[in-house]
Amino acid sequence: MSPEVPVAALATGTDRLASAIATNISGLAQNHHSHRASPVSLATTDYEVARMAKIRTAVFPVAGRGTRFLPATKASPKEMLPIVDKPLIQYAVDEAVAAGAERLVFITGSSKRAIEDHFDVDPELERQLEESGKKDLLALIRGIVPSHVTCIFVRQGIPLGLGHAVLCAKPAVGNEPFFVHLADDLIYSDVPCLQQMSQHYERHGTSVLGVEIVPHDQTASYGIVAVEADKTGAQRVTRIVEKPKPKDAPSNLAVVGRYILTPAIFSKLERTQRGAGGEIQLTDGIASLLADEPVHVLPFTGIRYDCGSKIGYLRATVEYGLRHPELGDSFRAYLQSVWER
Repeated sequence: MSPEVPVAALATGTDRLASAIATNISGLAQNHHSHRASPVSLATTDYEVARMAKIRTAVFPVAGRGTRFLPATKASPKEMLPIVDKPLIQYAVDEAVAAGAERLVFITGSSKRAIEDHFDVDPELERQLEESGKKDLLALIRGIVPSHVTCIFVRQGIPLGLGHAVLCAKPAVGNEPFFVHLADDLIYSDVPCLQQMSQHYERHGTSVLGVEIVPHDQTASYGIVAVEADKTGAQRVTRIVEKPKPKDAPSNLAVVGRYILTPAIFSKLERTQRGAGGEIQLTDGIASLLADEPVHVLPFTGIRYDCGSKIGYLRATVEYGLRHPELGDSFRAYLQSVWER
């Protein structure tokens, strides 16, 4: 029998931190390689019900340590790095809520308490703002999580990759389709990226991967897909490979941190062995899913900033600063003066 790893989940609303709930997920221990989960499959009727369900849940894998930003991320989560006046994880949550998510599941690690604190209430801060008459800031703080949205925090005890993080969300997600949002990939668009993908899901009822074209020499940094048009005109995935070398890549169409997945992915991940980097890759789970049900891609409309890299983070900071309604004009004038020096 495989050891069990306890996964603690803390559910919070916007009123007060709710009571802790705990569950155990079998087979997620460090020796996952030797684990053989019992096959779990959805009957056709169950699949039809699941695939047409409203997407209510968004999963945010936030357990990574952000080593590329050390020492800034030694004590503070990389997802709490600000883009102007809002942390990356807040942009992620805002996008998910705009797409219809009502339940936010954060897969966290031991150093990520600041994320929980950010989405919890702070009565002392609220009282100070109210007493000082700062009503705008008070409304801003109280609006971080809308009243109809619930936050759930699940501890990823052993970091075994993105696929493992998604699998940790299974008890909170249940038998429903769900979003997966990687906060490192910040996407600016008139229609939020997850909303674009949700609209595609409503038309087709399939898993959907957000994709964009990347230079051929960068394929080793992404999951890469090959696609073909199906009879509806949608682009169906025929192959997906995790971080292939350019000579081995089936295309230069890259998956970039936005997913809609059906619950069938969980049984695939339970049987997925460690892949690239010794981790349980979500890409490998999706590759297994292709044999059972269609998976589509959506080339989203928008500008992506890779905030997992320093140059991408700086680009996002500058461009969001230029768009900021209060700071944009003065910041643009400042940059112009720097350029003219």
